Amino acid sequence: MRIQGEVLKMKYKFISDSHTHSENSFDGHDSVIMMCERAANMGLYSLTVTDHCECNEYYGNAESIDYRNCIENSIRDTAKARAMYIDRLNIYTGIELGQPCQDRKAAEEVLSLAEYDFVIGSLHNLKNERDFYFLEYTQENVRELLERYFEELLEIVEENVFDTLAHLTYPMRYIAANPDVKADISEFQTELDKVLKRLAENDKALEVNTSGLRQMIGKTLPDEDIIRRFRELGGKYVTIGSDAHRWGDVGSGIEDGLRILLKCGFTHFTVYEKRCPKLLPIL
Repeated sequence: MRIQGEVLKMKYKFISDSHTHSENSFDGHDSVIMMCERAANMGLYSLTVTDHCECNEYYGNAESIDYRNCIENSIRDTAKARAMYIDRLNIYTGIELGQPCQDRKAAEEVLSLAEYDFVIGSLHNLKNERDFYFLEYTQENVRELLERYFEELLEIVEENVFDTLAHLTYPMRYIAANPDVKADISEFQTELDKVLKRLAENDKALEVNTSGLRQMIGKTLPDEDIIRRFRELGGKYVTIGSDAHRWGDVGSGIEDGLRILLKCGFTHFTVYEKRCPKLLPIL
C-alpha cells in the first residue's frame, strides 16, 4: 500500500516522530504499515510506534480492552514493518505507559512483554477519575484538578520506569477548549520545577508533543517556556512526537517542534534504541 504524502523540504536532516498510535491503540485508526508508509514517503529518519497501555485498566472485566493482546499485536506489526522498510526508514518498538503508578503490577507485566526501544510515561487521568478529555471544567474545580495532576505526575517521575515524560500540561489541551474557564499554568511553577528537576536528575527525557499545534490550544505540550526551563534545570534529553492516531498526522508539527528546541538552546534531540538515548543534531 502506498500512502501519498508531501515530502518535507528537509531543513532538518534527522526528522523523527517518536510518538505515534496505530489501530492497535483503542483510539487509533490505521495500521502500522500505513503509518510507516506515510513516514517513509515524507522522508522521515525514524518512526517509533507507541501504542497505548492504560495500566489502571489493564486488569479489567470482560467488557474491557484487552491491552495485552493489543500490545502484542503492536509489537508483532512493528517487527514486520521494520523488516519491510529496512532500507527506507528506521522503525522502533515503543509503548505509551499510561498511569503506571495506578497499577504497578500491570506496568511491570507490560514492560516484560518485549525488549522495547522506547517507553513513554504519561498521565491521562487522575486516580478514580476519567480521562481529562471527558471532565467538565469550571473555574471552581480547575485549580484542584491541576494540583492533583502535578502531584500524581511527580509520583510517576519518581517511579522512573519510562524514558520520556509525555505531553506535560496535558490537561491544558482540554481546558483551553472551554472559553469560560481561565487557567494559567505559570501559577504552578513550583510544581513544574519539581517535575522538571527530577526528570533532569534521573537523566530522563522531556517530550515535545506537537499535537497541540493541531488543536485549540495552539501550542506544543509543554510550551516553549517550560521546555526552556527544563534546559535551565539541567535537562539534557528531549524527544519529539506528533501523537498521531491516523496516518495523515504522522510527522505533523515536527519541524515546528525542532525550531522551538533551537530557540530554547538545544542543539540535539533524542531518539531511543533499546532504551538507550541516541542524540541527533537538529541542524
